[in-house]
Amino acid sequence: MSKVLDLHNLHFIDLTHTLTPTIPQWGNGCGFQHKNISDYNDYPSNAKFRVQSIEMAAGIGTHMDAPAHCFENGKDIVSLSLEQLIVPCTVISVSEKSHENYSITPEDILEFEKKCGEINKNSVVIFYTGWDKFWHTPEKYRNNLVFPSVSAKAAELLLKRDIAGLGIDTLSADKKDSEFPVHQLILGAGKYLIENIANASLLPETGSTIIALPLKIQHGTESPIRLVGVTPLEAF
Repeated sequence: MSKVLDLHNLHFIDLTHTLTPTIPQWGNGCGFQHKNISDYNDYPSNAKFRVQSIEMAAGIGTHMDAPAHCFENGKDIVSLSLEQLIVPCTVISVSEKSHENYSITPEDILEFEKKCGEINKNSVVIFYTGWDKFWHTPEKYRNNLVFPSVSAKAAELLLKRDIAGLGIDTLSADKKDSEFPVHQLILGAGKYLIENIANASLLPETGSTIIALPLKIQHGTESPIRLVGVTPLEAF
């Protein structure tokens, strides 16, 4: 019999924001609605149900952008393999120096690598800016779409490391007043983006794995995900 995975030696960290009608989003309107379409009292028998519907933008909350989000012939959500979605994770914190106009630079990455070693191929790199502290204050988190972001040159360096994907704890890896170069570079290389990450500060800089599971939507270019970090208990 094959060996069973021992979950007792692992620590799980939920990196996902809860979806509610009041969460911050790119547009000014409400991007998420969740309601009951029938309820327990609607059923006369002992078998009772609460049946719900969901209406939302695909790129809301903690979510993933597939290459098809920007490229007509790019991979869609369904085409991303589990081997791409369950991968080692590197966390680079810039929280001590970031501000609303901060743009993550190659120097931030190189400084991290001097301390922790070169970023592993086929890993996800998460930038922790500390912006997630504003999540429950939607106006401040959205901040007229002014928040820490990633520079094109930093994205280019990560592509040289052949990462699987890039994540950040803001609404976007790009500034609003740009041509979205990070989207163009990362998605154009067949990688993916994860935005609105929660609790990245709870992850170690290296040594963890992430499980990034989007809804399996046919032809989907974006999807909310349940993002989970997995770390050996001895890391804590």
